[in-house]
Amino acid sequence: MDLFDLNGNEEGAKPLAERMRANNLNEFVGQKHIVSEGSLLRRAIATDRLGSCIFWGPPGTGKTTLAHIVASTTHGEFIKLNAVQAGVADVKRAVEEAKNNLKMYGKRTYLMLDECHRFNKTQSDSLLPSIEQGTIIFIGSTTENPYASMTPAIVSRCRVFEFKRLSEEDIRGALIKALKDKRKGLGEYNAEIADDALSHIARVAGGDLRSAYNALELAVLTTPPKADGSIKIALSDAEQSIQRKAMSYNEDAYYDYLSAFCKSLRGSDANAALYYAMRLVEGGCDPMIIARRLAIHSAEDVGMADPNAMVVAASAMYIFEKTGYPEGLEPLCNAIIYVCEAPKSNTVEIAMNAAKRDAKEVRDDDGVPPYLKDNTFGDKATKAQSANYKYPHNYSGGYVDQQYLPDKLKDRVYYTPTEYGFEKTVRQIRRDKGKLK
Repeated sequence: MDLFDLNGNEEGAKPLAERMRANNLNEFVGQKHIVSEGSLLRRAIATDRLGSCIFWGPPGTGKTTLAHIVASTTHGEFIKLNAVQAGVADVKRAVEEAKNNLKMYGKRTYLMLDECHRFNKTQSDSLLPSIEQGTIIFIGSTTENPYASMTPAIVSRCRVFEFKRLSEEDIRGALIKALKDKRKGLGEYNAEIADDALSHIARVAGGDLRSAYNALELAVLTTPPKADGSIKIALSDAEQSIQRKAMSYNEDAYYDYLSAFCKSLRGSDANAALYYAMRLVEGGCDPMIIARRLAIHSAEDVGMADPNAMVVAASAMYIFEKTGYPEGLEPLCNAIIYVCEAPKSNTVEIAMNAAKRDAKEVRDDDGVPPYLKDNTFGDKATKAQSANYKYPHNYSGGYVDQQYLPDKLKDRVYYTPTEYGFEKTVRQIRRDKGKLK
């Protein structure tokens, strides 16, 4: 059967991922932390009280789908723009249309902006008044951290919802449903998929449902049917459709190798770390998983003993992401060796956990010393107290002793440098400042 004949209309020409797009929250796959019963987002949608927001997360996790559901559930008008292609003129037209919808029909307009982090300041400024006045409900979709990549004025007026990569269980369930669905999915093809093939697609998709849908559709459309007309998708078909071989070890062995790799990094054994990394790669593991673990361990296990380790690890991850396999393996191995040979310290992790614990447990709403407070909009007393702030650059060495922590925590010490690597230098700097005896 030709895909374009599916259902006898143009719907069959759309990719499977588009046809299977959820129409309501009950069909929506994943993101239970933001769309589960009783969640803030779900309540806001149900009561038509959702304000401007930004959906931030990896590709294929449902950002655009949820935006469509919001617009249809709340019975609002929906305008979709792509920040790569849209300009100020497009934004102005959308705003004018929104004003007309509100004035003539009493309908709110949702402006969905894909890749919203690509909007420059001029484009963002053209949108800002309409968000403030409520003329439009802005829904931005981005794979980049909006706090770092977007205009602060826009982000401050939006609630940010972070999307997570979908679990293998979520993806498996969605693929099985697509295979059985005769109206929107692949049910008309009488296709079956082996359990190991299904698991392979779900795992290799890396939490990206769109990628999984594409692989499944390709496997169904390219696998020759049996004599009875049925299509049987084997592991080899799944490997070709998603362009990655199945791992040559079971799940337990995979986690054992990954654990051994991480512990070899911490243990400064470059030989072992390289072996386990290559064993994982040769067995079918995505090298980006290794790169991400390496970046984390460069902070967790090396930390301030050699701050450059994190730079090297991040550079290797970036190079691999841009060049791919096999060229990207060499800089990745370079970084593995660097992290292994670097001096080790976990003082950053200890400091982080201690500070996090106090931030949760010590409640002191007015704990900021008066001279550290923002006096821009303060009263006369606050502005007078700010005069007590000692500007470090006015003192020798750019340092002066003064209290920065709240009174309840004024004697707390989170970070204590060791005598290893760069931390030895940090200790000497502290001694010179009289901060370390």
